[in-house]
Amino acid sequence: MRIGFFNSIETWGGGEKWHFESAVHFAKLGHDVYFFGSKNSKLKTKLLAFPAITYIEVHLTNLSFLNPVKRCYLTSTFEKLQIEVVLINNPRDLKIAAYAAHSAEVPRIIYRRGSAIPIKNTFLNQRIFGNYITDVLANSYATGETILANNPQLFPKEKIRVIYNPIDFQKFDQLVYKKIVPDRKDDSLIIGNLARLAPQKNQKFLIDLSLELTRLQIKHQIYITGKGELESELKTYNIEKGTDKNVHFLGFTDSPRSFLVDIDIFILSSLWEGFGYVLAEASLAEKPIIAFNSSSNPELVKDNISGFLTEVNSIPQMVEKIKKLQDIKLRKEMGISGRKFILESFDKNIIYKNLEDYILKG
Repeated sequence: MRIGFFNSIETWGGGEKWHFESAVHFAKLGHDVYFFGSKNSKLKTKLLAFPAITYIEVHLTNLSFLNPVKRCYLTSTFEKLQIEVVLINNPRDLKIAAYAAHSAEVPRIIYRRGSAIPIKNTFLNQRIFGNYITDVLANSYATGETILANNPQLFPKEKIRVIYNPIDFQKFDQLVYKKIVPDRKDDSLIIGNLARLAPQKNQKFLIDLSLELTRLQIKHQIYITGKGELESELKTYNIEKGTDKNVHFLGFTDSPRSFLVDIDIFILSSLWEGFGYVLAEASLAEKPIIAFNSSSNPELVKDNISGFLTEVNSIPQMVEKIKKLQDIKLRKEMGISGRKFILESFDKNIIYKNLEDYILKG
């Protein structure tokens, strides 16, 4: 089959990871895979190692769907390559790629939705979902439910399919260890957060949390691993709050396991997640998790079993759960339970088989 993946995002995130791994998977199965992406993207760099995948550069902005030259170029490219199914990643791409694929009479046009944010009920979205898209693939039930949240008639519910992201347990376990978290100097709790420094990830909450933990004389160190547009703002806020001796920014890491194995508790402060890869990774590292009871988090964290779920931005509830996790035995039990749950629920082989059936058989 001739399969197109369309993702023009330049940075690396969960959606890019899924598109990359899925493209590689189908190429290894012997299908003709074409990847439409940005000239300067992380995806392009990674895909260079897979010459069987044809990379097609596209330069898109939020207004590219209004450009007839770009629309015609994509339409003719889809026609020339005889693409049979195309998977489109994000709203910016969707505006132009769905139209072009429809014009080229691509049989299946799949919007792969990875963000648990309700879709706006605009005239443009009504046109795209009503005329161009044939299927929607969501990465969690929470994501699936948001698609029709603002307009139940936007798209046929029966054409929305949920397939979780596959987790490569073996690859994660075999990642080479590199020291990231500084050595423990006392009996402080080591709390970790691994995410882009972006509004969605809500790391200011962790700084405010540290302030309260200090007030309550709970020894702790919080390590935040990641890069992003809020780095300068967060570091300034950290200094202003006087928490810079307890909250530390470690920068980007390509070895999440190395970070996770050296912490005591993983806290996800994100306001929403389509599918929190990092929650699965924390459980694979046998770490207890505290996250907000929102979006897809309950699908990856079993409350009171592999960790705790709290109200969004509730520092009192977060502190209460941290106090419970001062118990080393409980941390160990929850970590073991979390790994067992992830191994049973997100097996790569089962999920890829479901994805193959979905894409190849419809």
